[in-house]
Amino acid sequence: MNWSRSYIIFLFFALSSCASYYEFNYEFNRNFENGNIEAAQTVLEQNKKIERSKTRFLYYANRGVVAHLLGNYIESNNWLEQAYIFGEDYKKNYLNFAGSYFLNPNLIVYPGEDHEHLMLLYYKALNFLKMGDYDNALVECRRLNNRLYELGDKYTSENKYQKDAFIHNLMGIAYDASGDYNNAFIAYRNALEIYENEYATMFELSVPEQLKDDLMRTAKLAGFPEEFDKYAEKFGYAYNHEPSEGGELVFFWHNGLAPVKDEWSISFVTIDNGGGNLFFQNDDLGLNFPFYYNYNDDDGIRITDLSGTRIAFPRYVERIPYFDYGDIEVNGNYHTLEKAQDINAIAFKTLNERMLQELGKGLLRVALKKAIEKKARKENETLGFLVSAFNLASEQADTRNWQTLPHSIHYTRAPLKDGENVIQIYTDGPRSEAAETFTFIGKKGVTQFHSYQSLESDIAF
Repeated sequence: MNWSRSYIIFLFFALSSCASYYEFNYEFNRNFENGNIEAAQTVLEQNKKIERSKTRFLYYANRGVVAHLLGNYIESNNWLEQAYIFGEDYKKNYLNFAGSYFLNPNLIVYPGEDHEHLMLLYYKALNFLKMGDYDNALVECRRLNNRLYELGDKYTSENKYQKDAFIHNLMGIAYDASGDYNNAFIAYRNALEIYENEYATMFELSVPEQLKDDLMRTAKLAGFPEEFDKYAEKFGYAYNHEPSEGGELVFFWHNGLAPVKDEWSISFVTIDNGGGNLFFQNDDLGLNFPFYYNYNDDDGIRITDLSGTRIAFPRYVERIPYFDYGDIEVNGNYHTLEKAQDINAIAFKTLNERMLQELGKGLLRVALKKAIEKKARKENETLGFLVSAFNLASEQADTRNWQTLPHSIHYTRAPLKDGENVIQIYTDGPRSEAAETFTFIGKKGVTQFHSYQSLESDIAF
């Protein structure tokens, strides 16, 4: 069997193998989005072969989220840690990186997006906080911060996402709960600076009022009166905190669902200006990209033999939450759930930051496919036609992503009374409103944590 026929057979089986994953993913997402979390877990448990597939990162991550929502925090952390370890090992697998340049990216193991790896550690930290294990929650926060430093080295844009205000805020909350007010103040201060600078410009997200209160409170508790006065003047008020009889509740609201990936494509005309320089040009979009080549084999096959090229790219499509406002009622007092993290906006930002890299990979991929097609036509015109058809079918964007993440994270802090506390959450939006009741047993000096997920959202096509 010659190389051309082998190439066709390889693509046939490779493309066929993608369908079973998408069928499985649809069934899981349908149950999850409808709030049938136990049914979603059953789908995962009955499809364990996915754990050995190219999408095992998503399998681990989804199992972690499902276990979290079912209150199985230790199990959740075990799955999330497997996803984290997989991500670390994948970064060392250079064969996968090389393969992503030459093959349909859906044929390569899915490595997870940058922000998805950050969210693994967020969920782990939240699980530990719910279990009252502040030390391990802080370990996860530090790992989060290390990942952000890696992002700073990965991208060259001056306006890149490399600092995360919410992560520093979460670190402050964890230090705060453990009684380490000095480090809590420092973490809150770092969060404030990032909200005021990077988050204000990148994501149009302002400083949560709760963060201002926590910053002044921990400044006073840590013995920093000058810092307290500085921020009281800056914010225009002095926060006077009175310890509550039953400790406090930090409530996280996971609103909606993160965006899903779709495909879009650009058609280019190629212009060979000689000297090894090839230009991919699209006049409609005003795009013109230089591409250096050095390919001319003994059969006279040149990479410049391209009459037209279509390149597929991934893009995010927002899932708009039903609700845009929420608060909790605690013992007759209302506390607004303020947006502290916009995962939807971060997803768009991180994908945009790597689009030039995606373009370079796409150009190289289709150019090599065209070269293979020409060689096949030299052998046999029919064979060349088949290779061309398979090349067209295989030019697909990688639309895999972690679809069980929330659209955004909101939070607040509320005092509890000693003994039983009845808490109600109210969520509201232009299309719907909802309410749910919880009960917490307050204990003096103890900070409790809870998260609530609103799954309702619409695709914004």
